[in-house]
Amino acid sequence: MPTIETCLLENFTELDAALQQIDTFDWIAFTSRNGIEAFFQRLKDLGLNLFSLTNCLFCAIGTDAERLAAFGIKADLIPTQPSPAGIITELAKIPNIAQQSVLVPVPEVVGVPEPDVIPNFIAGLEKLGMKVTCVPTYRTQCLDKNIYEVELNLIRQGKIDVIAFSSTVEVAAFLQMVDAKSNYEHCAISRRLDATRIACFGPYTAANAQKLGFNVSIVAQDYSSFAGFAEAIALWALK
Repeated sequence: MPTIETCLLENFTELDAALQQIDTFDWIAFTSRNGIEAFFQRLKDLGLNLFSLTNCLFCAIGTDAERLAAFGIKADLIPTQPSPAGIITELAKIPNIAQQSVLVPVPEVVGVPEPDVIPNFIAGLEKLGMKVTCVPTYRTQCLDKNIYEVELNLIRQGKIDVIAFSSTVEVAAFLQMVDAKSNYEHCAISRRLDATRIACFGPYTAANAQKLGFNVSIVAQDYSSFAGFAEAIALWALK
């Protein structure tokens, strides 16, 4: 039950301007697989080849590096801690990182509050002294709740054992789909139950879900890929 969808931008002006001068950036830092897909699709649409990326170094998180490799690009930095914060930690170890330029392809978030993950990432890069160019690369928007009436009714009836979120924006979009807290609290965050029903991809999604009012009981320890998330849920189910 997707709560969000990713789609093409309505306006490519900022992205196109960055791609036309892509060889002026020292780094390109990807924070998601969707960003990688949209970036290379637009590069192709503009008729720009991979040679234009020769001068750039690349950051990717976890198994997103594999998707980058599928486009013929090797990730120069894959953080041990698979998160935007992990990228900051690794970049901070590089001598003379200050004043180096970095392009950050990000989602344009529509219809839901923008999570603080990307703003915090940008702030972290700037704190390192890097010259940051942040460009919308794809669009993330909330789906119409009316297409999920069956699923939402199952949640209201307490017939769903686990609600699994892989990102903060999914949590925010879910909250917009339900009419009131009472629609889901009995199966998700009620203190009357053992509260073993909300699963989050990693600690950052979990922390933001908690800020939005959820009690989180399942958090993947290995959040470099969805395999670790699935394993965390499976281990909970075996208890």
